[in-house]
Amino acid sequence: MREDQTKPDNEAQVDDNNLEDIVAEADTGARNPEDAFSRRVLWYTPLVWAVYQLWIASPLPFILGFGVWNDTQTRAIHLGFAVFLAFVAFPGLRSSPRNRIPWITWVVALVGAATASYLAWDYAGVSIRTGVPSTRDLIMAGLGMVLLLEAARRSLGFPLMGVALFFLAYVFFGSWSGLPDVVQWKGASFQKAMSHLMLTTEGVYGVALGVSSGFVFLFVLFGALLNQAGAGNYFLQLAFSALGHLRGGPAKAAVIASAATGLISGSSIANVVTTGTFTIPLMKKVGFSPAKAGAVEVSSSINGVLTPPVMGAVAFLMTEYVGISYIEVVKTAIVPAAISYVALVYIVHLEALKMGMKGTSTMGNVQFLLGAIFTICISIVIAGGTLWLAGQIVTLADAVIGPMSTSVLVAGLLVAYVAAVRFAAQRDDLDTSLESMQHLPPASVILKTGLHYILPILLLMYLLMIERKSPGLSAFWSSCFMLVILLTQDALKAFFRGDGSKTAAFLHGLSEAAEGMIAGARNMVGLAAAMGVAGIIVGSVTLTGIGQVMAEFVEFLSGGNLLAMLFFVAVISIILGMGLPTTANYIVVSSLMAGVVVELGAQNGLIVPLVAVHMFCFYFGIMADVTPPVGLASFAAAAISGGDPLKTGFQAFFYSIRTALLPFLFIFNTDLLLIDVGPVKAIFVFIVALIAMLLFAAGTMGYFLTRSRIYESVLLVFCAFTLFRPDFFLNQIAPEFETRPATEMYTLAEAVPDNGTLRVRMVGESLEGDPIDARYLLPLGATGPDGVTRLMDSAGIEFREEEGKTIVDMVGFGGPAEQLMIDFDWEVVEIEVPAERPPQEIFYIPALLLVGLVALLQRRRKDKFDAEGAPA
Repeated sequence: MREDQTKPDNEAQVDDNNLEDIVAEADTGARNPEDAFSRRVLWYTPLVWAVYQLWIASPLPFILGFGVWNDTQTRAIHLGFAVFLAFVAFPGLRSSPRNRIPWITWVVALVGAATASYLAWDYAGVSIRTGVPSTRDLIMAGLGMVLLLEAARRSLGFPLMGVALFFLAYVFFGSWSGLPDVVQWKGASFQKAMSHLMLTTEGVYGVALGVSSGFVFLFVLFGALLNQAGAGNYFLQLAFSALGHLRGGPAKAAVIASAATGLISGSSIANVVTTGTFTIPLMKKVGFSPAKAGAVEVSSSINGVLTPPVMGAVAFLMTEYVGISYIEVVKTAIVPAAISYVALVYIVHLEALKMGMKGTSTMGNVQFLLGAIFTICISIVIAGGTLWLAGQIVTLADAVIGPMSTSVLVAGLLVAYVAAVRFAAQRDDLDTSLESMQHLPPASVILKTGLHYILPILLLMYLLMIERKSPGLSAFWSSCFMLVILLTQDALKAFFRGDGSKTAAFLHGLSEAAEGMIAGARNMVGLAAAMGVAGIIVGSVTLTGIGQVMAEFVEFLSGGNLLAMLFFVAVISIILGMGLPTTANYIVVSSLMAGVVVELGAQNGLIVPLVAVHMFCFYFGIMADVTPPVGLASFAAAAISGGDPLKTGFQAFFYSIRTALLPFLFIFNTDLLLIDVGPVKAIFVFIVALIAMLLFAAGTMGYFLTRSRIYESVLLVFCAFTLFRPDFFLNQIAPEFETRPATEMYTLAEAVPDNGTLRVRMVGESLEGDPIDARYLLPLGATGPDGVTRLMDSAGIEFREEEGKTIVDMVGFGGPAEQLMIDFDWEVVEIEVPAERPPQEIFYIPALLLVGLVALLQRRRKDKFDAEGAPA
């Protein structure tokens, strides 16, 4: 919907029904049938799906010995629910009826559910016939693939289906003589393709769908339940009350509120509509143009997907693809997400200054920044301290009361919940109208009305961070706690207030809990379909080897230059992002390009951790909902603001440049991902990176203390680069490593400290016969008796001396060396050890002096303008 541009901004009206349609078409399904049977099916089916997911995540199946399925069966049932709902909830065409479900759709939906779940109800037979499928297997597989692609098209649009069809065409027709020799392969028969893609865990029912059924559904359900309970509105009003009095306060509140709701929302589009309905009209009221108001909301909402713990489901996929723990993924993501959000708040602040906005607060530029950083740090300290204290109490309880500790702690959590609800009941419930946002009570008052919403989030963080439970189990218990809150909060408030019927309040809570479970399940339809189709793409890559072909093509285009390679990977991600959901985009790009970037980095002397490459692909994939002309989040924001969707998208992309900058930086400076960084250095890295990002924001916005001149903006961006990558300049004057002959390997390996690494350069041939000349980090674990033992025990590799050369003699099966794809008979050319040189941080001094010079120039100019009464 687009408002008449002749209307004043503050008169633009938002049609709530249209906004609901936007979210429905993108996330939950636009079908709204009028007949009772269809409505019941669309109500009960997602409810049963949610109950099923809670059941398989709970310990009950194993306790009761009933309803126990293996991973493959649970994935198939999960996909069956998604395919069925994709057909009945999403119309096939724009002309298809919204108010009824045609009979042919019912038939196709049932067939789709049956074929998608085929591996569940005939698992024993299919497993016996692995490699030699029966005719029925092939029919079910073929039908299942076609209907899965159609389900993805209905729920996500054509682009993902189109990419999958491209890969399928290569599977079946890759042997065509018209293709260049370099991309030809022998082709696959229908039987071979279906066996690989639909009847094993190599394709559709692979890792991605396993993550969807095991982790993602529960986190999306947790977010839906939390939002249904009223937490979204609570966080929104809290942000507005705290920041609304500042310059451009509604825009700053939009950033913070979107950060809070992004933690619990699985969709940037739903995030835009949920918070944007309130924030965008208020941003326009204080002076933001429709395009800028919408762009602020879009930039804030997509950043929510960057923020742990969920990260748009990518966090859980990364644990499987990279082979690191969930805690490690969260640790790598936290600093970039935090500085990106602070920078966006600062961008909004600079925009407000440029437009001459006023607020009731007299807080200056520096005061605002210090206040924002202080608030964030205090919040992190309080949250971390609370989790640490909870961990200490659990440890003490285990020591004192043993097996009873869990029951006592659960009782303590419930007591804290009842006390928080009693505290909230002393005040009226929050008003959810737009008008109320302009006359909010103090933030301290609002904070007290929803403290019980914070408890399930703290429980989730405690289970993940302190107890180190699996993400699925953590989300399960947190969702159960949310169900308790939904069922009881209204009844408890009625009891403490002494008014209203407790029974009616409980029944209302029961209805809200059911609606929350239904909302969570319907939000998963498109994501589950995307995971299944992504499995087709990944399976096609593993079946055909096209990944290596594409890698060689990109390597050819880049000329072997790592920076050019990263640029091409970014462009591919953005192009795919114009049509694919973020999660599917991440799966496709990382499966094709991650290994290539690591390999090319090694050839250029740069050891790039695999998690850094995966984060690179993720960050550019996240631009999917911003990038014109297909950015759905931009269209949703434009529908609210009455602005032009393309202008909104381009403005949001400009605001998000800081997000696009970060991936290039943490490839070359992995300290930003806190890789091998201790607590003290982590704080230092965060502070320096934050200053650098704020300087970058000031440089690109053309405003620091006052409007910047071009050379001042260039200097600020240059200083930001120096703070981000001080090693760049140090490497120009002093090499990072000095080389030692391969004959010193054992001596150097013996001298490496505990859990250190040995950096070696090797040459050889790959299995395909391609020449290899790359560098590798061999992990050495704890110090041992000699270098030979450390290399064998920790790195899983042995060498032999042959004609004065050091040759790889043995690579341990499954060991670190094999995982690095080191092969037999490769030669160690040289060992690289860190060179003695000045600390790279020395370059911070000239960078900060330049910042001081720019600040001094701008301060003098500003004082002069202020004295003359002219605009600065």
